[in-house]
Amino acid sequence: TGMSLQPPLAFAPRLRVVLGQDVWGVTYTSTQICAVKGSTVELRCTFRYPWTINGINTRVVKKFWFIRDENNEPVDLKTESEYRDRVQYQRKNNDCTLRISDLRESDSAEYKFRFITNDPRGKYTGSPGVILTVTDLQVQVSRSAVRGDFKSADLKCESSCPLPDNLSYIWYKNERIITGQTSNLLLNYLDPTNRISCAFHDSNTSPKIWMGPTKDAPKLPSVSVSPSAEIVEGSSVTLTCSSDANPAPSYTWYKDNKVLATRQKNVYHFISIKLENSGNYSCKSENQYGQKNSTSLSIDVQYAPKLPSVSVSPSAEIVEGSSVTLTCSSDANPAAKYTWYKEDEDSPKASGHNFTISNIRPEHSGSYYLVSDPLLSVAIDAH
Repeated sequence: TGMSLQPPLAFAPRLRVVLGQDVWGVTYTSTQICAVKGSTVELRCTFRYPWTINGINTRVVKKFWFIRDENNEPVDLKTESEYRDRVQYQRKNNDCTLRISDLRESDSAEYKFRFITNDPRGKYTGSPGVILTVTDLQVQVSRSAVRGDFKSADLKCESSCPLPDNLSYIWYKNERIITGQTSNLLLNYLDPTNRISCAFHDSNTSPKIWMGPTKDAPKLPSVSVSPSAEIVEGSSVTLTCSSDANPAPSYTWYKDNKVLATRQKNVYHFISIKLENSGNYSCKSENQYGQKNSTSLSIDVQYAPKLPSVSVSPSAEIVEGSSVTLTCSSDANPAAKYTWYKEDEDSPKASGHNFTISNIRPEHSGSYYLVSDPLLSVAIDAH
């Protein structure tokens, strides 16, 4: 928006917004600015207006910066709660420089300067304004090589927008200055336990640390299971794939080396685990910097004995003096333990799947039953 006086606005290339014969205007030193989170930035500008309008001396009654309108009226930046106590306006003559301190990434916006004169029509906005982008510094691993437990790496201090070329950088290891004045750093031995960060300083800014986690490929993942005790059919079971990476990796799950699920979270859940879920499970963690596969974890789903069946051999008529074998057939994991009893007797007669009575006599007639561990009781009549 410009003022309503005639002639109409005539825009000069790039930086200057002018009206008429260069009488009204706002000039921004830069229209694109990249600044680091936590630092202070200056949006430099100057403005001009005619000395007189219709024979009346012109004076500026208000000047301010804004990023938004409310009811079609620009809102003074100083009245915005999130900018309060962080912005300063230059008061000298035709200098309209804006200073913003303690920059936040949310400060990224287009900033425009506006001034109002004592003439009812003498209002002017410098448009287009200044695009400010606030970035956080991060350490990027551009190339690395593993040597035992250590890593050789080329590091770069990066930002989401292009910072000025004349910046001088500082590198830190565990918050202590190590070396470097450029945005690149070569470390012959990068211990994964060390925290590397970067910062910058210039003639107007004292050194300050912006902590940024190193971006890297995933570390070797591992698979764990919960509960860690024996897994029983029908229970709830959770597998967890643990891997350290930045940015966070995606996960692929495998059973017996076959893909089970892709692009999953680091947990795989069985609501009610089944016998066929037994097998060897592993996972792969992956981001744009690499991938790693875990070793396998064996899952053995256990279950209680199924109802056993009992057979008598020989199955024909049992004759006194012959040998008779009772056999229990049942399915269980782990294998159940069986104990044979005769009705009305407390002492066990035998243990195991088979119970053999040699030289059978009339007193052996009666009802027999077996007890399993896990507990299961079945009665058998053998007369």
